[in-house]
Amino acid sequence: MTDTPFDLVVRNALVATAADTFPADIGIRGGRIVQLGEGLGAGAKEIDAAGRVVTPGGVDAHCHLDQPMEPPVRMADGFDSGTRSAACGGTTTVIPFAAQAKGQSLRAAVLDYHSRSEGRAHVDYAFHLIVSDPTPTVLKEELPSLIAEGYTSFKIYMTYDDLKLDDGQVLDVLDIAREHGAMAMIHAENADCIEWLTKRLEAAGRTAPRYHAHARPMLVEREATHRAIALSQLVDVPILIVHVSGREAVEQIRWARGHGLQVYAETCPQYLFLTAEDLGIDDSYHGAKCVCSPPPRDKANQEVIWDGLADGLFTVFSSDHAPFKFDSPEGKKPEGKEVPFRHIPNGIPGIETRMPLLYSEGVLGGRISLNKFVELTATNPAKAYGLHPRKGTIAVGADADLVIWQEGERTIRNADLHHDVDYTPYEGQRVKAWPAMTLSRGDVIWDGTNFTSKTGRGKFLRCGVPTLQPRRRHG
Repeated sequence: MTDTPFDLVVRNALVATAADTFPADIGIRGGRIVQLGEGLGAGAKEIDAAGRVVTPGGVDAHCHLDQPMEPPVRMADGFDSGTRSAACGGTTTVIPFAAQAKGQSLRAAVLDYHSRSEGRAHVDYAFHLIVSDPTPTVLKEELPSLIAEGYTSFKIYMTYDDLKLDDGQVLDVLDIAREHGAMAMIHAENADCIEWLTKRLEAAGRTAPRYHAHARPMLVEREATHRAIALSQLVDVPILIVHVSGREAVEQIRWARGHGLQVYAETCPQYLFLTAEDLGIDDSYHGAKCVCSPPPRDKANQEVIWDGLADGLFTVFSSDHAPFKFDSPEGKKPEGKEVPFRHIPNGIPGIETRMPLLYSEGVLGGRISLNKFVELTATNPAKAYGLHPRKGTIAVGADADLVIWQEGERTIRNADLHHDVDYTPYEGQRVKAWPAMTLSRGDVIWDGTNFTSKTGRGKFLRCGVPTLQPRRRHG
């Protein structure tokens, strides 16, 4: 130890990690945690956290920022506003997607995404890859080299015409994940079933936003989840099923776990706090605000998702932030028009509300433990995508990414949020806590009232291999 004081000491914290809860002072130097204990020496700056819980900064491992879209549609949040909003909600690391367009090289997609992010982020960030065109060059050259360079996770779509892969292509990409130790994320919905149902709904004149849910019943998620599990079993590789919405997909994942398969699962706030009725109980266009895929289900399925969070079925809790303005020709009303549900941009905003919603209704509502909250929102996502223990925990050597929580009732209002979207689907929702302070690498960037970060202070993170559990050795 040197005689130099700490840069910052957070005193009297009730520290919560995925494993433990304990009182401690947190000593920070050079942006990292260097000491935990009681009665630490002086810091150049000090924060008194007496009476408050301190958790690791959140890791939002599924969010979309400034992702290229087909004109006229454009995402409302880039890396500036998106990471600002994240920080004000307690998230200090984000992992959005470098999306390959069909016919484009994967490396070109990564270079383009760096050009969109550099000098703009307020918090640290990594990239997932989206593989939409697994050509021989992508499979044999680009993907292996990108994994080695720190892009160790990628998303595979089983739906959306411009992104989906057929089963043979999925197997090819999973084989690369197996060989190189990457994590494959899968959007599991049956595209042919969705198209068949959509055409019939359109023929009957049922095109209002609420029919989006009719075109994507749980059956299409169940079938695709079952198929994704089978494909991963054939290749013998772990997968992570993203944004699981309800009972039927959950049952498939429970079956897989019961048979010893390495199948991980993610869910999101929309499946706890929204239902299909939020897409509309009539043909009004207001429901376009909540069009996302898979769609929200019903109250009974909300309870299934809560149970899965509590009992360990779900590994990760992400926002799936997909920000489109509602009243905009670049958003939910393309070219200023109210369009059939097939053409409504998919996704809802939620990067700032993810942590407070789960802390309030999960921890303070008695549904999950404080340690489970940390596991789901920070530790497991960091492990799943090769960022742990630098991110996702409060430990000596970890980055000093911290959230000091202030308990007390408040109402979510879009006017109080920091994204560039003109609505929140959680407008009027009462919560029982909000971050009083967010620290990123020891810097206070949100003090409960003011956002104090400088644009561009966020750093790009190269990811290691996932560490959720040891990889099986293959002969």
